[in-house]
Amino acid sequence: MSDMTTAPLASPRAMRSPVEQRHDEMLQRAIDLASVLAGRAPRAEELRRLPPESERDLHESGLYRMLQPAALGGSELGYESLITIGAALAAGCASTAWNLTNLASHHWMLAMFPPAAQDRIWKEDPDALIASSFVFPAAKVAKAPGGYVVSGRWPFSSGVDVCSWNMLAGIVRAEGEAPDHRVFLIPRSDYRILDTWHVTGLKGTGSNDVVCEEVFVPEAMSVSVADLKGGATPGSERHPAPLYRLPVFALFPAILSGVGLGNGEGALTDYVGSTRKRSANYTGARLAELQSIQIHIGSAATRLSHARRMMLGICEEAMRDAERGHVPDTVTKFAYRRDLAHATGLAREAVDEINAGSGAQGLYLAGSQQRRFRDAHAITAHIAFSTDVANAAFGRLALGMESDNPVV
Repeated sequence: MSDMTTAPLASPRAMRSPVEQRHDEMLQRAIDLASVLAGRAPRAEELRRLPPESERDLHESGLYRMLQPAALGGSELGYESLITIGAALAAGCASTAWNLTNLASHHWMLAMFPPAAQDRIWKEDPDALIASSFVFPAAKVAKAPGGYVVSGRWPFSSGVDVCSWNMLAGIVRAEGEAPDHRVFLIPRSDYRILDTWHVTGLKGTGSNDVVCEEVFVPEAMSVSVADLKGGATPGSERHPAPLYRLPVFALFPAILSGVGLGNGEGALTDYVGSTRKRSANYTGARLAELQSIQIHIGSAATRLSHARRMMLGICEEAMRDAERGHVPDTVTKFAYRRDLAHATGLAREAVDEINAGSGAQGLYLAGSQQRRFRDAHAITAHIAFSTDVANAAFGRLALGMESDNPVV
């Protein structure tokens, strides 16, 4: 008989909330998968899309559904999971992580659409993947009885080849009315994919162009950006959780910024591991003993540490606001975008530091460093990470001018 008279103290894990425990489980799955994805990264680049086995692994792990409502079998994790899980996967393959966070975020957004849109997609297939292109000027939109007629050509629709739906953006203009920026759900049968993704970085994302011509979209299969700025949405009655009351486009850079973070963290881990064992080709000196190498490592690690804290801090602040029913003001929203652009730039700078310390070793195509360098610069080529754009947008507001970005 045991002589213990009291129950053991609960472990830190046991004291975590169910959502936090689900997050930890999903994060571990991502960590376990990262090394496998790293081995497939060269093939993803060759295919210019994710290998079928990687797509299968993302489905089977449940990672694609990490932000989908729990009522539909999703994990309904906190918004910060885009950073933590995206970074964990990107430590292995940035292209895979880019597609994961992109497509997972569309489950999150679909929960904000009218219930009819949710039913049409999720009742048929709760695992359905939805691509996107939020380039609003790309579309020509006309009002029609019961909906809209949409035409256009949209670039950068990541992961589109494996998706059965697409969220395509456009602007509805009518005489005497303010422009209505909307997102339209269009099935795969109604658009064509153009093979345009011949690029130097994020090569495995398959971010091709899509085209549709005179496609009718019912009103219920669209949502106005005005309803996605924080607070109640057309889907709130069905999914009232704080996660689905966040301001979508104010936080849009967070969908992808964790990919830059993880790409940098993976680069640093690989570099430190290899440098411990290497000697200089010409002098024979142990590289680990060179102060210049130590400085590069410390500088890269500092940038990545700051980037992680900033990204997570923004997501956690936004979740706390949503939990107490507070919608951030416009200045705060643009500060989110400003800081997320800056943080993602820090991750790119960390990769640049590592590349500078790698010397000629970083040039070899057989190694991962050259891919991480290309991916880091491809990530920050996204308009969401233009610090010039983000700083100028914030500066306009600070100077008392009106915003020139109507979707935030």
